Amino acid sequence: MASSITAPAPTMTDTGALRRLYFLRFGFAAVWAVLVFATAHSLSPLSATLLVIYPLFDVACAVVDLRSARANQGPVRGLYANIALSALTTAGLAAAAASGIPAVLRVWGAWAITAGAVQLIVGALRRRRGMAGQWPMILSGAISTLAGASFIAQASKSNASLSSLAGYAFLGGVFFLVSALRLGRADRTG
Repeated sequence: MASSITAPAPTMTDTGALRRLYFLRFGFAAVWAVLVFATAHSLSPLSATLLVIYPLFDVACAVVDLRSARANQGPVRGLYANIALSALTTAGLAAAAASGIPAVLRVWGAWAITAGAVQLIVGALRRRRGMAGQWPMILSGAISTLAGASFIAQASKSNASLSSLAGYAFLGGVFFLVSALRLGRADRTG
């Protein structure tokens, strides 16, 4: 979820590309969540790699979104913020993985809070323009902000685990799926 900032309102020609990107993000989040959940109680080389891959995938998706936004001469500031946040998170998670699960939860929590707040603002601004599919993104941003605070709180507990990150990522993927479906419905009715 932390990484759900999307491009400006797509035209009829690029809605399909955005829908495909959302479906891809759902599939990635689902597979990632299963793998992280399976390795959630220890910080192994596999789980550390998975942790770093998630924000890297987000950077790649945001770059695709950015290209679409530029092609449609739309605002891209939120996407630049997303790329910067996800890139910093990648570096932060790589460093945190050497310190243990609590450090990872703190970094992930900070990412979820900041990216969720940006997503919430961007989604709310876009909703005023009537773009279909943004309500799930607005809700996702709000949930991300709250979840980030809970990850930071979990970091201080003795039984800290990565399992909550798996659930968080899967829920974020569901929001992408809902947005993709809503965009498809808007294409058919618009």
